[in-house]
Amino acid sequence: MSADRISPKPVPTTAHTPPVYVIGGGPGGLAAAAALRERGIETVVLEKSQSVAASWRGHYDRLRLHTTRRLSALPGLLIPRKFGRWVGRDDVIRYLEQYVEHHRIEVSTGIEVSRIERAADSGWILHASGGRELVARTVVVATGYNHTPHLPEWPGRDDFGGELIHASAYRNAAPYEGRDVLVVGAGNTGAEIAADLAEGGARRVRLSVRTVPHIVRRSTGGWPAQATGILIRRLPTWAVDRAARLMDRMFGSDLAHHGLPRPATGLYSRAREGAIPVQDVGLLDAVRAGRVEVVAAVESFTGSKVVLADGISVEPDVVVAATGYRRGLESMVGHLDVLDTRSRPRTHGARTLPTAPGLHFTGYTNPISGMFRELAIDAQKIARAVARSVK
Repeated sequence: MSADRISPKPVPTTAHTPPVYVIGGGPGGLAAAAALRERGIETVVLEKSQSVAASWRGHYDRLRLHTTRRLSALPGLLIPRKFGRWVGRDDVIRYLEQYVEHHRIEVSTGIEVSRIERAADSGWILHASGGRELVARTVVVATGYNHTPHLPEWPGRDDFGGELIHASAYRNAAPYEGRDVLVVGAGNTGAEIAADLAEGGARRVRLSVRTVPHIVRRSTGGWPAQATGILIRRLPTWAVDRAARLMDRMFGSDLAHHGLPRPATGLYSRAREGAIPVQDVGLLDAVRAGRVEVVAAVESFTGSKVVLADGISVEPDVVVAATGYRRGLESMVGHLDVLDTRSRPRTHGARTLPTAPGLHFTGYTNPISGMFRELAIDAQKIARAVARSVK
């Protein structure tokens, strides 16, 4: 089903029990809606763009799920075998479109929820675009982990003489052929963009690293890293850290002489803090071959130059800031005391706060076991909890 066929639908207003509103038409929101519908609960997905999977449509071309097709399916529909083991961006979009059609999910596009407030009696009032005020007993917030691009306030940034873009605006290496590019940030996005640029003909590629990441193989002997991530979740952190150090030594991801030494903190210790390891899809080979140069963190900009933490200045044509995203929940729910000090939901999945009953969140963690897998589990738990509350 093409995106054009997902047309805006009127939001239902009835005199009986209001529907459950799911805010966000990405994988988390769609999974929750499908699980709720499966239990006979009227559900409407509110999506601010004109199609589902909006964030996936904006990702760079070479992006693939770092989790396997078998372990990434959402409730009630397998990902087609023809999409391969590591599903590409365009096929993820196709799958989510098929998911809407398969489960007959009601999606109201072009509707943005700006604020959620408690209703006078019970439940919630959603303030949405067009002056709408939607009443709900239960709300599932699923606006996504990568919601608002974050660009650090580097001194001199606004006066930089070259081109500065956030990674969310990067599509492929074609516009950067023959150019000198500095990629800032060594997470999965920064690592993959750097490798893409090196393979795509950029004249020079540097990768600016503030905190050296753990880098793991996507699969070893056919065994995916995701499967390991699932198995280790109940093991002691120290044991996983020790095993990860052993595996790292065996497979040689230590490139200290290239600027990528082994991190001092353990892999699982980092993961429990939200910093999942980078899955290697070409970066290590590019660094070994000298096609990607690892440099220090960015400190400031001055004219056409970028000043690094070690005092060295570089003069790239383009800076690609793979500096992450913010959840962007403050304006919507910040006044409800449901966010922690880092502006993340204090609960997720089936659990809700006693002070905010019926207000669920999904998709705001970065699990080592795979985002799609955890979204699917969360969806089923949310649906069971809502079904119990309805009964």
